[in-house]
Amino acid sequence: MKKEIQLDSNGKRKFNIRDSVAYAAGDLGCNMSFALKGTMALFWTQVMGMGLWYSLLLVIVQVWDAINDPLIGSIIDADNRKYKRNKFLSYIWFGSIGLIVGGACCFLPFTGAPVWAKMIIFISGYVVWDAFYTIANVPYGSLLSLISKEPADRASLSAWRSIGSMVGNMLPMVILPFIIYEADGKTLNGWRVFLAALIMGVLGFFCFQFMIRNTEIRVEEEVKLNEDQPKFNVLKAMKNFLCNRPAVGATLAAMGMFIGMQGAATAVSVVFQIYYENAKISGIVQLFAMIPIVVFTPLARKMVTKYGKKELSVIGAICSIVGGGLLFIITPNNTGLDLVLYILAQLVYSLGLGIYSTVSWAMMGDAIDYNEWKTGKREEGVVYSLHSFFRKLAQGLGPAVALVIMSSLGYVNNANLDAAGNYTNIPDANGAFNAINVDWLGWDVAVNLRILVAALFLVAALMQFVGLALVYNLDKKTLEQMNKELGRDAEATADVAAGGEETSAD
Repeated sequence: MKKEIQLDSNGKRKFNIRDSVAYAAGDLGCNMSFALKGTMALFWTQVMGMGLWYSLLLVIVQVWDAINDPLIGSIIDADNRKYKRNKFLSYIWFGSIGLIVGGACCFLPFTGAPVWAKMIIFISGYVVWDAFYTIANVPYGSLLSLISKEPADRASLSAWRSIGSMVGNMLPMVILPFIIYEADGKTLNGWRVFLAALIMGVLGFFCFQFMIRNTEIRVEEEVKLNEDQPKFNVLKAMKNFLCNRPAVGATLAAMGMFIGMQGAATAVSVVFQIYYENAKISGIVQLFAMIPIVVFTPLARKMVTKYGKKELSVIGAICSIVGGGLLFIITPNNTGLDLVLYILAQLVYSLGLGIYSTVSWAMMGDAIDYNEWKTGKREEGVVYSLHSFFRKLAQGLGPAVALVIMSSLGYVNNANLDAAGNYTNIPDANGAFNAINVDWLGWDVAVNLRILVAALFLVAALMQFVGLALVYNLDKKTLEQMNKELGRDAEATADVAAGGEETSAD
């Protein structure tokens, strides 16, 4: 006999584990497309031979991000059409189709093309990928505040999103190095990277489809088609975002997190190539760093209810600062103890990151509510898209700045050297430019890059602390007051409080 579906007072399926798993699948889908972005810097410097040109290209594509994210967010917010299920789910469905090939467009291994053609290939591929990623990711983030109005449910969704993100990062992190590197454990294979990106795009599509089919919208937005509405003003919405302390604080913390994850990712990969001399084990080592996140995630809901999201995340930032400091410990001559100390420091750092990441998306859901509390308007798409834009800015500028610093330390300046020590732009038999030459880089360069990794992680942790402890102002007491004034604790007014009506909190 088929189990009877339990309904709430509004006739919606009651919130349960199905919602959490479905929401996790959405971030798993995002990360299937996003997972190879950490390899992008290595691909374009070591396979395509772009060197510092890649840093410049990364900055250029951020101009597209500046237009793309808020534009798509405003389009979603201003869209008043009736959809069969929900407009956010409809946009996600469309975006997921484009992501099938979007990620692969960033890794077209045309190594023999001239520099100007490579620039066009990179910018075009990135624009295509980023457009579809934003179409899927912005409404996906906005869904959290519509699936449930209950703080505990939102904390559960945020925690499970972290699980989806974690799995989406762990699987490629461990498996991809064994696939995309040659047998020597140092040389990147461009065609393997391209095929891996294509396969992950397909996997991401199926993850999104699972999420769409199993998502229940309980907090419906009221669409007013026949009433006069004020014209949408992007500048005003951006001003509201900058006046939204929780959104700004959570965004600053997220930028710090991505500087650590993406900015340091390039340096970490090179460190395992030239310092530990085995890039294939990098994924396994980083897998150990995920242990604290796995351990903490099941405890997140109860701890949030007892202590509060802000309070927990600040403790997490402090743990990450300690872990970042410990990463500076380096043993002479790279002994086996050095790798053990590196792993232990990563464990401490990741404990803090795990505490923050499990509540980060719930904090943004509260920031969207805060925007309604202070302005009378929810503007989910704009608030989240601006948050997403600054995250992407960190994702792009982080690796760009890291590459510039790495260049000053000898990484790019000693690239493409032949046996006589002369520069060459001729690819090898595998079509790679082999930008890493361990013999010519020297041990001092390897140690400097190892220190750079520690510095990037420490700066990231400090940014998280500033954003969460000093800027984000929704502590447990304030959050309870906001929810009370918005009627979150009154079932009868749940729909109105969730964004259907405009209410003034000033």
